[in-house]
Amino acid sequence: MKEPDAILAPADAARLLGVHVRSLERWRVTGDGPAFVRIGLRRVGYRVSDIEAWLDARAFPHRAAELAGKVAA
Repeated sequence: MKEPDAILAPADAARLLGVHVRSLERWRVTGDGPAFVRIGLRRVGYRVSDIEAWLDARAFPHRAAELAGKVAA
């Protein structure tokens, strides 16, 4: 991964996550995606550390743990 404090453009963050930029846009509205940083009136970015934390919060050792809402330790 990149440096934890690095700020990625939405296109780079989407590429890192393997999703479309439109998914990140939708997640910003719904609050489902990784935390983002407001850089300007019309610009946002994503810290690598925030993306990693968001992914860690969605890591499960098996399907039963996911259904029970238990995050892997």
